[in-house]
Amino acid sequence: MLRLLPRLGLRVVALAALAASLAACGTADRLANVGRAPALTAIEDPTAQPGYVPVRMPMPTPEVVSFASNSLWRQGARGFFKDQRAAQVGDLVTVRVRITDRAQFDNQTRRSRANSEALGAGGLFGLETQYGQVFGDDVQADALVDAQSDSSSRGAGSIRRSEQLTTNVAAVVTQLLPNGNLVIEGKQEVRVNFEVRELIVAGVVRPEDIENDNTIDSTKIAQARIAYGGRGQITDVQQPRYGQQVLDILLPF
Repeated sequence: MLRLLPRLGLRVVALAALAASLAACGTADRLANVGRAPALTAIEDPTAQPGYVPVRMPMPTPEVVSFASNSLWRQGARGFFKDQRAAQVGDLVTVRVRITDRAQFDNQTRRSRANSEALGAGGLFGLETQYGQVFGDDVQADALVDAQSDSSSRGAGSIRRSEQLTTNVAAVVTQLLPNGNLVIEGKQEVRVNFEVRELIVAGVVRPEDIENDNTIDSTKIAQARIAYGGRGQITDVQQPRYGQQVLDILLPF
């Protein structure tokens, strides 16, 4: 046991050093921005970001575009005149984010168990007389083992959630799928004093769902990814310290 203590101490010191280095990196960035408002992210191409993967989904068989003789109508067109709605890579479309979630759950669990075991061997092939030599003179052959156990558990949980988000954000068409659907992605940042609020919207939309004013409701976005959060002084205060987060992960109690 004494030999394990130095090893355990070295591991604790190593983990502490790792946590200190991570905290130092974050602390240095925060110290460099003392008295300054959080910087806004530069406008970037979403397709050039690390980890960006083009969307792949099952596609129908492509149809050959055909023109009817003596007709100005083109097969697959959504209107006779030029459509001003988003249709190509790089076009913009306004997403109306409407999120209203309400959830309420009440769960209760109760469990109990009682066990009792008794074991004795008054005769064991004539060896019962040898019990005293193995276990001592006070051993009784008819009461070798007597065990009892009781266990009970009770749990109760309640979840009540109400979320509402209403805003608009302009998204960029980043990909045109073979079946005509559009992959969009938009990001909006608003800085108020020393706090930056971020809104990210991404997903797949049908051109038919885009309305005449070039807007689309967020409920019509397939594979929707909507994130709303922030960064700044208020967000930093609401988050636990790095050391506390590391201890919450490592401590088993």
